[in-house]
Order: sequence, then structure tokens, then C-alpha cells
Amino acid sequence: MSYAYLFKYIIIGDTGVGKSCLLLQFTDKRFQPVHDLTIGVEFGARMITIDGKQVKLQIWDTAGQEAFRSITRSYYRGAAGALLVYDITRKDTFSHLASWLEDAKQHSNSNMVIMLIGNKCDLESKREVNREEGEIFAREHGLIFMETSAKTAANVEEAFINTAREIYDKIQGGAFDISNEANGIKIGTQHSPTNRPLPVGSQGSGQGSGCC
Repeated sequence: MSYAYLFKYIIIGDTGVGKSCLLLQFTDKRFQPVHDLTIGVEFGARMITIDGKQVKLQIWDTAGQEAFRSITRSYYRGAAGALLVYDITRKDTFSHLASWLEDAKQHSNSNMVIMLIGNKCDLESKREVNREEGEIFAREHGLIFMETSAKTAANVEEAFINTAREIYDKIQGGAFDISNEANGIKIGTQHSPTNRPLPVGSQGSGQGSGCC
């Protein structure tokens, strides 16, 4: 299927936070309760629509183990968006966010859109990280924030699509050099330079709704 734009994403965060499950829920609409640890990088893709235009999301799901961090770093530079994921039931995964963010900012394009995701919000009784903590961290670091559940699919669509909307807004504002595919954006056959859409402003900036 043809598309106006292709956006490359990377999903990062500690091992076991549900990165692969989020990808599977978004691309295949299913939840796999038992999932092998990602070795290196896995891949998924899906088409979405923004302002009537087809946008293809090409998503790289990375391994969370320290042993694979060098492989993960090689994928940052070609990404227009990143989903930085922690597990709301594991405080340590939240504590490690600063390290992941530092890695991302060091190795990525400065305009890369980063969505902070607190996953597994269906496990409210086991929560160790309050929603407010996620909101504060996101605000301090200029990230979009949302809590999701890969199991129930709560906010999974919104997380991926709001990230794409933010990238799209940046394209309209001229922040991305779309002639350089190294920025994680590829112009497709639907795109017409003589029919550029007007800037869509700040809608979809993505302060997520509550989960569950």
C-alpha cells in the first residue's frame, strides 16, 4: 500500500517492561502473555491515517538487556520517534529511565519525538510507580506521557498514534529535514510537494487520558 510518509520508531526500556507486547498489540491486536526475551532487535509495521494521509509506522523493538545496549544505540540515529517504556509495577524500571533517556538523546536526532509509557496499568493492585511520578518525569524532560496496558490494549493505539501526530506536526513546522532519511522519515508516493498540508498546530500533543 502506498503512503505519504514513513516514520521509523524505536521502542526502548528495561527488559520485561512489555515492549514486545506493546508492539504486538499495536500491529496484530493481540496479547501474548508469555513472550521470549527479545534478542537484539525485532520489527513490526502498521499503516495509520493522520489528517487523511496514510502514514506507515516502521517499529523496531529493542532488547532491554545491558548486553544488547550497543546494538540498540545503533538504531537511535535513524528513528523519528521513540517509545520509552517502564513497568508501573517495578520501581527499578522507572529508576532506570534517566539512563535510557541519556542514551537516546546522545545517539539520536535532536528532534526525535519521545513518548514516555508507563505500561501494565491493568495491574493497579501491584503498582509501585504513581501516575504523578510519570507525569513529573515527562514534564521535566519534555516528553509526551501516557499509561498503557498491552494486555487490555488501553491507550496502546493512542501511544503510537500520538507520537506519529507529534512527528507530523514537527514536519509541518519545518523541524525535520525530510529530505534526509537518516532522520527516520521517508516521503512516500502519496506525498505531493505542491499540496503540502497546512500546519496542524498543537492538537494531539498527547497528554494521555487515564488508563483502566
